[in-house]
Amino acid sequence: MSLSVSLLTLQFLAWVEARPRTYAEARQAWRSTCPTTCAWEDAISDGLIEFETGSGRLADGSRVVLSSRGRSVLNRAAVVSRPPAPHIAAQ
Repeated sequence: MSLSVSLLTLQFLAWVEARPRTYAEARQAWRSTCPTTCAWEDAISDGLIEFETGSGRLADGSRVVLSSRGRSVLNRAAVVSRPPAPHIAAQ
């Protein structure tokens, strides 16, 4: 089954992948009250991110990381969006 994600959700996944992020940081930066821009909520409900809690309880300091599904979605999008290398003919 192929998961279709919005460009905004792909940007969120790339943001998470770029460097370690905390739950508080991600929630603050990506939460939205607009139903058309809910990358944070979509990533959670689609299983694209996971939380590393350490103590077993979600807290502001818990790390947000890509799930294997999220990494797969992000990698597939990178392959699809990467333009082919230009062909330069030898002279």
